[in-house]
Amino acid sequence: MKKRYALALDLVDDPILIAKYEQYHQAVWPEIKESIRTAGINNMEIYRFANRLFMIMEVNESFSFEKKGEMDAANAKVQEWEQLMWKYQQAIPGAKPGEKWVIMDKIFEL
Repeated sequence: MKKRYALALDLVDDPILIAKYEQYHQAVWPEIKESIRTAGINNMEIYRFANRLFMIMEVNESFSFEKKGEMDAANAKVQEWEQLMWKYQQAIPGAKPGEKWVIMDKIFEL
């Protein structure tokens, strides 16, 4: 059984930083890809408009945000990646303190 999540995050509104962020995502570190798969995420896509990011995650039954958070906290390479990415990212308006990607509510489906 697959489940899909939609999440949003903003980037720092600077064209040079946005370009660098996209460069990193053209060559995501193998350890990061592996951590994503191991957490039960089968597919992940990120889209950008201006400095707004939109992510779609398709996950399997083994996935939970809590498990992913615990795995990430214990993975030095993921922590290094997250620290690096935070140079380019900023919380979306309405995010709780310390919250990065925010889960969006589905309001329509056809």
